[in-house]
Amino acid sequence: MSNKTTITAEPNKQELFIVREFEAPREILYKAYTEANLIMKWLGPDSLKMAIDKYENKSHGAYRFIHSDENGNEYKFNGVIHEVCPPERLIRTFEFEGLPMKGEVSLEFANFEELPNNRSKLTIQAIYKSVASRDGHLNSGMEHGVTDSYNSLDKILAEI
Repeated sequence: MSNKTTITAEPNKQELFIVREFEAPREILYKAYTEANLIMKWLGPDSLKMAIDKYENKSHGAYRFIHSDENGNEYKFNGVIHEVCPPERLIRTFEFEGLPMKGEVSLEFANFEELPNNRSKLTIQAIYKSVASRDGHLNSGMEHGVTDSYNSLDKILAEI
């Protein structure tokens, strides 16, 4: 696929933006982004296995995802889903449980935009507690994980 994932983080701001276009209608992108059986197929780097511990895809719901590597190391993520508004928007929190400091939670606004020719665009605005928290997330290998995930998502969208 020729679509590129763009991650933008301006200096001294507590937010970042992730933008990616997809070769699928908005409704299909939203479905792949929010249905558990599809999420398991694309979320996370290719080198990790994905498991869903909890997933309540509804406003006021919650989720907990576990990724594991070949050595059995686990990487756990959780959050609260504030709003589910198909196929336009998803608002949720995100927390990596492996950090030494607790409470490093970001608030994510995922907007799904319809584009011409049965294409769509996903724009995520993530707001962090501090600039240091945002920068820590950026420096954690996040870009690799997001890019790998969206490349896998491209393949899933072609199959739906």
